[in-house]
Amino acid sequence: MERIESSSNAKIKWAAALHQRKERDSRGEFVAEGVRLAETALDSGWPVLFCLATDTALANVRAQKIAASLEDKKCPVYIVSENAYKKAAATESPQGVLLVMQSVRFSLSDFPTEGNPFFVVLDRLQDPGNVGTILRTADAAGCAGVVATEGTVDIFSDKVVRSSMGSIFHLPIAAHVSASDLSAYFQAQEISCMATVLDETAQSHFAVDYRKKAAVIFGNEGNGVSPELLALSEHIYIPMAGRTESLNVATSAAIILYEAFRQRHTMDSSQHR
Repeated sequence: MERIESSSNAKIKWAAALHQRKERDSRGEFVAEGVRLAETALDSGWPVLFCLATDTALANVRAQKIAASLEDKKCPVYIVSENAYKKAAATESPQGVLLVMQSVRFSLSDFPTEGNPFFVVLDRLQDPGNVGTILRTADAAGCAGVVATEGTVDIFSDKVVRSSMGSIFHLPIAAHVSASDLSAYFQAQEISCMATVLDETAQSHFAVDYRKKAAVIFGNEGNGVSPELLALSEHIYIPMAGRTESLNVATSAAIILYEAFRQRHTMDSSQHR
């Protein structure tokens, strides 16, 4: 393994540049940082361009296995100084293992359509922590795919990738999808849409049948779901007994997706309406 001491090394600058969206978009690359995330990335089979690791990290058996696995695949592993690593990393308390990876991008045509798949739509969400958390929940709840509409935070941003806890590698995610394209796709595939909104036409999320081919749309933290997507959706809301006016969008997603999970995986099919 080659050693890198200088913070001005080309590989260090390469990794550091990917913390900017314009660089991620233009190169089609992103950073996966941390031991657990690196392990999940390797298991996924997504392309890894190179790895940066500190001596301290490589004293850990798990980091050693990551490095050995990459070397077996002829992927470069560089041992870097602590100062150089800090320049390449985005976290405040780095674990000392960082992968520079090639993005794997999906389109709506890649989504499964057989049976009754269940999808999640992120409509212009801006908080990367919310997006990463929803990806993790969608993965756990068995969703078939996630759509991020135009205006949604970059799914390959550092915080989204970390917050997803590796679920970004498990789900097909179609990003930068326009509302009109999404509307046309749902209509062509006969996918029923539900959108979280509080209005007089909305019904409780407990009253909805999620066992059909369906998608749930979660809207922007401040402005909600866009009018075009609201127009094609059944409106649902989460009942609340307390005095709070609203729930965090990631919390709302967890509540609704696990009601869908309960119906789709634990209720007898004879109860299907």
